[in-house]
Amino acid sequence: MDQRRIFAFLKDRIAAGQACALVTVLAVEGSAMRNPGTHMAVSEDGSFAGSLSGGCIENAVVAEACAALTQRQPRIVRFGAGSPYLDIRLPCGGGLDIHFQPLADGMVARDCLAAIEARRPYSLAIGPHGVECRAGWHPAPFDPAGGTASFGYFPQARLILVGHGEGLSALALLARTCALEVAVLTPDERAQDRLQSLGFPVTKLNRTTDTALLHSDPWTAIAFLFHDHDWEIALLRRALELPHFYVGAMGGRRAHAARCEALLAAGVPASAIATLHAPIGLFHSSRDPETLALSALAEIVRVYQATDFGSALA
Repeated sequence: MDQRRIFAFLKDRIAAGQACALVTVLAVEGSAMRNPGTHMAVSEDGSFAGSLSGGCIENAVVAEACAALTQRQPRIVRFGAGSPYLDIRLPCGGGLDIHFQPLADGMVARDCLAAIEARRPYSLAIGPHGVECRAGWHPAPFDPAGGTASFGYFPQARLILVGHGEGLSALALLARTCALEVAVLTPDERAQDRLQSLGFPVTKLNRTTDTALLHSDPWTAIAFLFHDHDWEIALLRRALELPHFYVGAMGGRRAHAARCEALLAAGVPASAIATLHAPIGLFHSSRDPETLALSALAEIVRVYQATDFGSALA
């Protein structure tokens, strides 16, 4: 989920003088559509951002949030299995323990947004006396006796596209719909003009050795979409050296074999080359830019979801 949208809603509504509540899933019993740590933001006028189900409980959640705002007191409410709401059931049969926290000011929202914008891990600590944004990833499970929990959040996946051709626009647009931050490096002036007109940040590649233009962090995926593979080697070498959770490259198996030989000749360790996702995507031999984009993004999201960033930080 795009946490930025939740906390931007809270910051803007509180700045406009509206009372708001932060709603958080504390624990899940059985099956549910959302994980612990998922948020909704609710304003006193009943408007909200985010969701905690597929539409099964949102109206009741908004009503509880507004009641908490009226009483100016936090509360924990059970929804689904074991809930006092006998007429509200989750189709999956599970149960959710949900925390409602009226916010006295916009500090928590501003602190969380600052961490999100800086691409820093942060935690949200919940207790009887309120919620607090803390630097770093420090999760702790819900303690029903004390009413406490802490949820850790990593930066949203970011996608750097390096290449040329129509595939750049197709993948950039699809990634945007999934709330990924996207940046593009390309020698293709026509692709540059189109992507900039769509609002994407684009950096012009002038030489195959423009490796200093690549910047990354552990929550970044780098996808190479070159048909002319001579552009790749120095840039791929740099990408594999940088922090990342995914590096992938377009091209058939024969092209990838030649790529691996060139990377070895350039001094890239075989262990690093083995981490390269190529041919890119969950399904290969895509014949049009849109299918390639879908295949590549599905693979990138799958790898992001499967990566244990907590262990990597430790």
